[in-house]
Amino acid sequence: MNNKAKRMSAAGLLIAIGIVYGDIGTSPLYVMKSIVEGNGGIGNVNRDFIIGSISLVLWTVTLLTTLQTVIIALKATNHGEGGIFALYTLVRKRAKWLVLPALIGGAAILADGTLTPAVTVTTAIEGLKGLNFGGNVPVSTQNMVIAITVVILLVLFSIQKMGTSIIGKAFGPIMFLWFTFLGVMGVMNMAGDWSILQAINPIYAIRLLVSPYNKAGLFILGSIFLATTGAEALYSDVGHVGKSNIIGSWPFVFVCLSLNYFGQGVWILNNPTYRPADGGVLNPFFEMIPANIRLFAIILATIAAVIASQALITGSFTLVAEASGLKFLPRMNINYPSNEKGQIYIPSINKGICVATIAIVLYFQTSAHMEAAYGLSITISMLMTTILLYEWLVMKKVNTVWNWIFLIFFGVLDIMFMISSLTKFTHGGYVSLFIAGAIGFVMYVWYYGNKVRDKREARNAYVRLDEYTDMLTNLSHDENYPTYATNLVYMANVKYNKFIKREILYSILDKRPKRAKAYWFVTVNVTNEPFTAEYAVNTYGTKNVINIQLYLGFKKQTSVNVYIRQIVHDLIADGTIEAQPQEYTTTSGRDVGDFAFVIVQDVISPQTQLVGYEKWLVEARVRLQNLSSNPASWFGLEYADTIIERIPLILGRPNPSYIKRIKPKDYSNAKTK
Repeated sequence: MNNKAKRMSAAGLLIAIGIVYGDIGTSPLYVMKSIVEGNGGIGNVNRDFIIGSISLVLWTVTLLTTLQTVIIALKATNHGEGGIFALYTLVRKRAKWLVLPALIGGAAILADGTLTPAVTVTTAIEGLKGLNFGGNVPVSTQNMVIAITVVILLVLFSIQKMGTSIIGKAFGPIMFLWFTFLGVMGVMNMAGDWSILQAINPIYAIRLLVSPYNKAGLFILGSIFLATTGAEALYSDVGHVGKSNIIGSWPFVFVCLSLNYFGQGVWILNNPTYRPADGGVLNPFFEMIPANIRLFAIILATIAAVIASQALITGSFTLVAEASGLKFLPRMNINYPSNEKGQIYIPSINKGICVATIAIVLYFQTSAHMEAAYGLSITISMLMTTILLYEWLVMKKVNTVWNWIFLIFFGVLDIMFMISSLTKFTHGGYVSLFIAGAIGFVMYVWYYGNKVRDKREARNAYVRLDEYTDMLTNLSHDENYPTYATNLVYMANVKYNKFIKREILYSILDKRPKRAKAYWFVTVNVTNEPFTAEYAVNTYGTKNVINIQLYLGFKKQTSVNVYIRQIVHDLIADGTIEAQPQEYTTTSGRDVGDFAFVIVQDVISPQTQLVGYEKWLVEARVRLQNLSSNPASWFGLEYADTIIERIPLILGRPNPSYIKRIKPKDYSNAKTK
């Protein structure tokens, strides 16, 4: 979707509903169920409890989603992209320590991306359990629920390569139907007791927190928070649909959600002695739906759950791409299924989330157990987002009083929700924290490992390429060395058109002099347009040393091999470089020689003098580099003659070591046996 299409329109609003609101839109499936179950079941709730609970839900969504996210956070976008990393990019120059809330918050959101698909799809399929169809019960056990859930998740992750534009167009009408259905079901049940609208008054929410009928006390907020877990995904997905379409569609979504919570509340109050027929856990959402349309509701809820998962998956892709750009994560292969740069697909992340999500389903088995793990990591990410938003408001020179009101008000709210969610730790919350911790560990190692490396090698890391052109030209014509390749191509970042990493020239000159007809140093600059294909040339007055700056659209960045061959032909044709006639060839008139593409990777040298923490950090960073995707695939060189060359990385100032020369020992008088 281009910038023009991101302006508010009927189509844009529909796509926004299809992509952005899946997570928060499926909250009615489990929020009231979790609240009632947490208080001991339907027999242990009364009118004050239900009205207070709904009031807490409504005002939580109002404050955290409407006010903090839609009204405030959506203003803090970086070139149209949202999410905690985009926010960090805007404020990172204010203080170095701001990288910590960005790392913690980003890891927590990515961890939530594995839990949302598991809990939402499982909850929806559980609606089928025990349902009678013409005397038959197709889904009679929890194992069948798990099997169906796993199949649905596998299908969902397999279609990600299609891109969010196609998915959004398909999901938009379905999600519009889903929210309309939520509202209609809510109103139908509200007709039995319109006084449920008292929950709009926040006084009932405050009273419940100290009410003796609330057995969980303040910790009820752990279940209440489930109603707003999609807020971070909403912020992350702004680049896919545009802020105008989110702002325009949110009121419809909020009203439908509110009506459904009201309806569930009325049903609970009107059925105080109800018990599920199969002896399972009560779910007010499904129970309030008339029996004759229950199957339709379950199918629709399942599709909505799939879309909820989609919102987190697409948000995860965006976050990972931003994390790679910020050097929080290693570089990964990114595909662009559409002509919009904000719509991306990362195969490795898709596989990782898929495996983790299915593992969670198999481990927890029921949605009730998954809900115990759900939401804890997101409370942490919201607190980190609040800290960064405060810095953004200060940067925007908003009145200091309002800045402090924002920080204190939302900071206290986030801390309250985080503390209440910590009660879930032993009941499954440790899983989400473990996943977030693992992701955060990788980010920390990669980011600070790079920092240590850059600091230690700063003095000698880069050299001027134009100071080595004579040496390279002489090597090119030195017949004492065998020809390594006609065209030796290094995928290197040449800064300011002249500075290059020393390790590149070390590879050519020091390891074993590599003689070539032409030395190519290629920098790939990815543009914001999809189909840009341009290049600039600097030969430094030679015919053998060529610096190429490629300017490629984001859909063309993996076509380096094809473009380099064309560039060589062009430069030979206009006399910029020497001709490369081929005596032995199957192609008549071929004037371009062979190619060898070299990609340099670091390995830690034994001479590195780092010790302790810094040494461990750099070594861990290098191991991560070697485990990440093949760099050749970044540039479309998988089928070219590509060499991954490892260069020793010497960090710190090595202590000179000397060995003393002595005379050979005289054994002339030694006795022999």
